[in-house]
Amino acid sequence: MNQAVDQYIANFSVDIRVILQQIREIISEAAPDAEEIISYGMPAYKQKRILVYFAGNKNHLGFYPTASAIVAFAEELKPWKTSKGAVQFPYNQPLPAELITRMVQFRVLENSSK
Repeated sequence: MNQAVDQYIANFSVDIRVILQQIREIISEAAPDAEEIISYGMPAYKQKRILVYFAGNKNHLGFYPTASAIVAFAEELKPWKTSKGAVQFPYNQPLPAELITRMVQFRVLENSSK
């Protein structure tokens, strides 16, 4: 695990840190060969190219799997607010771990084919 990501997570309140650590573990398990870095001020995972980012916000966890993943999983993402390359997971709801795992794996396959 990356010390800069540890420091990023440590800057949040305990309840948010738990959620940030949870998504960190989900991503690391889904992409075990990815390098954990800080990019654009956010934790990111790189395997050849950037796979995904995540960021703590005031009321939600921002998950940034790129536009292609948002399009590919559009139906399943309907319960959450999305934009071109991001999805917002409110802190007061459980993280959809299985969906996040599949999105990360999608990005791994996508990057390996480029």
